[in-house]
Amino acid sequence: MERAQKLEFVSSLNKALEGAGVVVVTHYQGMTVAQMNDLRVRMADAGASFKVVKNRLARLALDGTEADGIKDLFKGPTAIAYSEDPVAAPKVAATYAKENEKLIILGGAMGQTILDQTGVKALAELPSLDELRGKLVGMIQTPATRIAGVLQAPAGQVARVLNAYATKDQAA
Repeated sequence: MERAQKLEFVSSLNKALEGAGVVVVTHYQGMTVAQMNDLRVRMADAGASFKVVKNRLARLALDGTEADGIKDLFKGPTAIAYSEDPVAAPKVAATYAKENEKLIILGGAMGQTILDQTGVKALAELPSLDELRGKLVGMIQTPATRIAGVLQAPAGQVARVLNAYATKDQAA
């Protein structure tokens, strides 16, 4: 890369990391190109990004961001995963790391909170924003259906009582 390209890369990565809700740092040594592409596709499907970065450029890009405290993780062949959703990138990275032992999660950051390897994996176990929204909608709809059922129950009981009297009178 030429100097101008490096400056442009650092600037664009800095902007991406400023808007990220979470950043995950990984080692990828030994992964094939096909495996890397598969991981990138999975990240993109989840609304996250995965990039192989030069350590020096990544450290420069982290300057001025909330994730500034993870600079020490950039040693060796590193790549970063980041997303606005604080669960998307860790979830895909942790799932892929279980399938492929060559992807090693080193740690990360969620806002100003520095996460170690177990912190990233714990974050990956949380439900995503879409899953939480679905659960919330389900919880809101449940009381409405119960209210409708309760309101219909007395009318049904009255109808059964009247039916019982009618059949009693007919039998007599």
